[in-house]
Amino acid sequence: MSLIKQQLVDIFNSALSAADPYNAVKRAIRIEGDQLLAGEEAYDLRNYERVLAVGAGKGTALMAQAVEDVFGDRIDDGVIIVKYGHTRPLNRIREIEASHPLPDEAGVKGTEEIIETLKDVDEKTLIICLLSGGGSALLVSPAEGISLKDKQVTTDLLLKSGASIEELNGVRKHLSRVKGGRLASIAYPATVITLILSDVIGDRLDVIASGPTVPDRSTFMDTVKVIEKYNLVKKLPNNVLSMLLDGIAGKLPDTPKAGEDCFKKGSPVIVGSIRQAINAARNAANKLGFDTEIVTDKLQGEAREAAVYLADLAKMVRSSRKGGKPMCLLSGGETTVNVKGSGKGGRNQELALAFALEIEGVDGITLLSAGTDGTDGPTDATGAIVDGETIHFARKLGVNPEKYLENNDSYNFFKKIDEGHHLITGPTGTNVMDVQIIMVE
Repeated sequence: MSLIKQQLVDIFNSALSAADPYNAVKRAIRIEGDQLLAGEEAYDLRNYERVLAVGAGKGTALMAQAVEDVFGDRIDDGVIIVKYGHTRPLNRIREIEASHPLPDEAGVKGTEEIIETLKDVDEKTLIICLLSGGGSALLVSPAEGISLKDKQVTTDLLLKSGASIEELNGVRKHLSRVKGGRLASIAYPATVITLILSDVIGDRLDVIASGPTVPDRSTFMDTVKVIEKYNLVKKLPNNVLSMLLDGIAGKLPDTPKAGEDCFKKGSPVIVGSIRQAINAARNAANKLGFDTEIVTDKLQGEAREAAVYLADLAKMVRSSRKGGKPMCLLSGGETTVNVKGSGKGGRNQELALAFALEIEGVDGITLLSAGTDGTDGPTDATGAIVDGETIHFARKLGVNPEKYLENNDSYNFFKKIDEGHHLITGPTGTNVMDVQIIMVE
């Protein structure tokens, strides 16, 4: 690996360390005597006879480790759902592995176990709810009349359509027994403190993990607008469409809204987000001697369009700088991919391939785009690293990059050229969206 590529990896690793869920939770909560301090709130532990911990998400295992270290034997029971391969050694909180991004039966069973854990709560119960990115797929309990298959098909259609996370989760919430504030209803009248590792632009509480413990802003009408926007009306399972239409007609109750009793005890606390990761990346780049600029921590939209924007910016910076230190451009967020082909990849690899096409033949520009969770789409890579030589090298091998991009087959493109372009970290234990690091020499 070249020096520049290694430096990009080092900067990325610094971003990962800053987004570590264990440290994030330890910064957010502590116990002093009989007082639990969580965020800006204080809770008298003498008021509670039981402490339970539940949750779901890719980063919740490390969050649970921190909760166990803070509470010790005060925890009476607990269960969390994590993505396959994302477990950590725990003592009092049980872990259930399930599928992401499409839900599976293990997630359904794990969610039923969470519901069972909460069935006898009362005013003297304190619930610590741990949520991180991926929670929407892992915490899954289809509404009455909706099958797991229905939810899988609907989720897959929305993911491939390029729907935003807000749009996707708005639909998910209205097909669920636990999302969109409904877990808070199940937990009532207990006190619920939700610790959240954000993977959503703007840290919207009702969107992160589909907001199971906070008021929901979206309505049945909003979900139907999303379905119509992406021309999915005729593709949805009949049960799903019928439920959404029944909701619009007032035949079904909407998700719980602000002001309802189940939200009046306990508060949500965002323990970590993309901002900590980006700031740490900036500090690491500065220490390496680079001039550094944070472009945005709200990168979104189609991955290919984001790639064009970042490439144009990098080329402009390159042409305007006359010597001096290399420039490090940082961005973070979450793009989408409108899947039209039959290939394999993820949004970071697609962005990297599109970026490489934009800088073909341009010296002195290198990009790393990667997910902080360690996975990008249904692949073993978390992203990719490209420069001005990437496409030239591929063409020499007889590999057509445009064809691979058009087929949404970025993973196999990088695998085909086999020159260390893939970034593979394995599960990181965290999830605060994606990071792009561009070096302009």
